[in-house]
Amino acid sequence: MWGVLAAILSSGIGGTAVVATRSLAAAIDPIALGALRFGLGFVFLLPVACLRREAWPQRRDWPYIAGLGLLFFGLFPVLFNASLHFTTAARGAIALSSLPVLTMVVAAILGVEAIDGRKSLGVLVAVAGVAVALLSGLSTAPAGAWRGDLLMLGAALTMAFYTIWSRPLIARSGPTRFTLMAMGVGALCLIAIAAGGGGLAKISAFSAGNLGATAYLGIIGSALVFFLWAFAVTHTTPTLVAISVAVNPVTASLAGSMFLGEALRWNVAAGLGLVCLGIVIATTKRGIMGATKAFSRKVDRLFD
Repeated sequence: MWGVLAAILSSGIGGTAVVATRSLAAAIDPIALGALRFGLGFVFLLPVACLRREAWPQRRDWPYIAGLGLLFFGLFPVLFNASLHFTTAARGAIALSSLPVLTMVVAAILGVEAIDGRKSLGVLVAVAGVAVALLSGLSTAPAGAWRGDLLMLGAALTMAFYTIWSRPLIARSGPTRFTLMAMGVGALCLIAIAAGGGGLAKISAFSAGNLGATAYLGIIGSALVFFLWAFAVTHTTPTLVAISVAVNPVTASLAGSMFLGEALRWNVAAGLGLVCLGIVIATTKRGIMGATKAFSRKVDRLFD
């Protein structure tokens, strides 16, 4: 349950990061924004990683970590940030909430986690909760919003693969130092591209609000969120981690109401209730610890 709770907290904070990202969408391009977010995240996570008593990733794992860093901290933020240029927060959140389904399917295809009825029911209930929570925002989509929806689906798919493939690597070192190395690879790549394209030059025109949102994304929405996600990945199965992302759009709606003046209606409270119910259904199966251990043995063989 510690893994599930860490994933819920990570996703809940991640919802507020969606609002911060939307507030910066008009001020900077997606690649430069990703470079800032994960560059700052790396800087703030570095001293924490050095102070924690964890093993550094083994040299044989470095190529895998680099690949996962490029996938999740390089490609994912570009797809995520770009999607919010085309679609609304509501539609983007709905698309991102496909993560539990995608993770469950990918894990089954790779043979590391079996699909069972209880998990499937929990996922469906949680996704239904997201749909109810965001019902009021679906009719206001701009023209061509489908482009953003597809980009967000691509972002969710990269997150699904990262969640599954990163688990044995994190277990061999630790969540902080693994996340630091993976984030550093992705951030370095984005910084190089952004600097070469002149995207970082737009920082000089940032307002005080833009700087505050950037700092929040780097410290809270990057260093803390992805440390919690890495911790969760090693303490429960990918589907149970992924289902927590259903909390993300609900907290995004709450934060949007507080900071962006977006309307908040009864459907958000109803949706949050369904999300919580779905998580409870998926995580209270008897023998879940045994299933987690069996999953761990299967996924470890992918990298042995």
